[in-house]
Amino acid sequence: MALFCGNAVSIIGTGICIPEKVLTNNDLSKMVDTSDQWIVERTGIKERHIASDNEMTSDLALMAAESALLDAGIDRSEIDMIIVATNTPDTLFPGVGPIVQGKLGASNAGAFDVQAGCTSCIYALAVGASGIASGVWNKVLVIGAEVLSRIVNWKDRNTCVLFGDGAGAVILAKSDGASSRLLSTRLCSDGEKSELITLPAGLIANPANLETLQNNLHYVHMKGNEVFKFVNKVLPPFITKLCENSGLTVEDIDWWIFHQANLRIIESVMKRLSVPSEKAVIDLARYGNTSAASTLIALHEAMKDGRIKEGDRVLLASFGAGMTYGSLIYQA
Repeated sequence: MALFCGNAVSIIGTGICIPEKVLTNNDLSKMVDTSDQWIVERTGIKERHIASDNEMTSDLALMAAESALLDAGIDRSEIDMIIVATNTPDTLFPGVGPIVQGKLGASNAGAFDVQAGCTSCIYALAVGASGIASGVWNKVLVIGAEVLSRIVNWKDRNTCVLFGDGAGAVILAKSDGASSRLLSTRLCSDGEKSELITLPAGLIANPANLETLQNNLHYVHMKGNEVFKFVNKVLPPFITKLCENSGLTVEDIDWWIFHQANLRIIESVMKRLSVPSEKAVIDLARYGNTSAASTLIALHEAMKDGRIKEGDRVLLASFGAGMTYGSLIYQA
């Protein structure tokens, strides 16, 4: 069953935090053997934002959270739980969630992190919404935040051109009688493909040592062509099934917010679903791939610029290391 049952859950506020520093494709062409044309043709990305040396993932998450609270018009004391989706925590422990909870002063909230590759934000939204639907929580702050620039090999043109830093946040709340609500979700993974996107060293399998440093094993490693094939095979039927289980068709979805990984992937999946390009929310030209933050940043921008209107059905979908994938349908 894909449908959320119990209490209706709505999005009552959103916020983002984008670092000031901009790294353009032309800037990258001075660092590695690449060009603006090469990057745009293969990814659709023109620039990305990079956190300053003194900015941590928790800092971006905190600022996105404060923005969402202001947008929702509620006090931080009303938050019951903080869930941070991230693959680049400041430290393995403490997690980003507790750090944000402390700095935010959300004294009544619990806090934890979710790490499921770029799909972490969908997983976090599903967990937060389930907690409210079941009556455990009334208001949940969900944040997707990344500082990927610290784990990218800036000498590898196949990966360094893709990623950017940023954070997005939403506040979920119980919404008795409201038409606006999260309708359904579905979460999956294929662990047999876990080698497609990896960070090979730094923990139990390969503790940090001179050899792991010399072999660049503390950076993102990705089999890009295999990821492309996986997503195109798995995501279209997966999304179609979610719509069917939700009593909808693909044509009933007004807006599509895919993980902002690569324009070629987004366009290919949309083509397989027969979705018109004008229905997609795409901002990766400006931000690049911000991993667990990407769909929340795109959702915020589409809600604030008026594209998403009351009653519109919005489908969010993502995929990432694991290989995980997931989707969620929201009626605005």
